[in-house]
Amino acid sequence: MMKLTVNGEPHEMSENAPSVRDLVVQLGFGDAPVAVEVNKQVVPKRDHETHALADGDVIEVVTLVGGG
Repeated sequence: MMKLTVNGEPHEMSENAPSVRDLVVQLGFGDAPVAVEVNKQVVPKRDHETHALADGDVIEVVTLVGGG
């Protein structure tokens, strides 16, 4: 079981070397526009499917919220 910190909270993933995309889907964001930072480095959307996560990574996921 891979242990991550996502938005300041503990999170576990059972996959071996999951990608940023796998995490975004698991969090329920699907194809929603999100910004992702892994260990204080922004991961461009074009790299979400290929950027592998590792045990102990610290991830921030930010979504866009409309309103007015």
